[in-house]
Amino acid sequence: LFCGRKKDRFKALYWDKDGFILLYKRIEKGNLQWPRNQEEVKKLTHQELRWLLEGLSIQQPKAIKPAQTGCPI
Repeated sequence: LFCGRKKDRFKALYWDKDGFILLYKRIEKGNLQWPRNQEEVKKLTHQELRWLLEGLSIQQPKAIKPAQTGCPI
């Protein structure tokens, strides 16, 4: 992912087996929660990526955590 200077748009490269697809999205109102420096960069889960692209914070304290597999006791 790449973010514009205004933090209201991003570009993403997606590999599609024989070439790249360029995705572009501009947020009409508000800004993306984007890392300010190299130390804030982190690997995102699918859920965190979805939140980021929807303009939400990637740290959702009220999100319901997935259930653990196995037998509850």
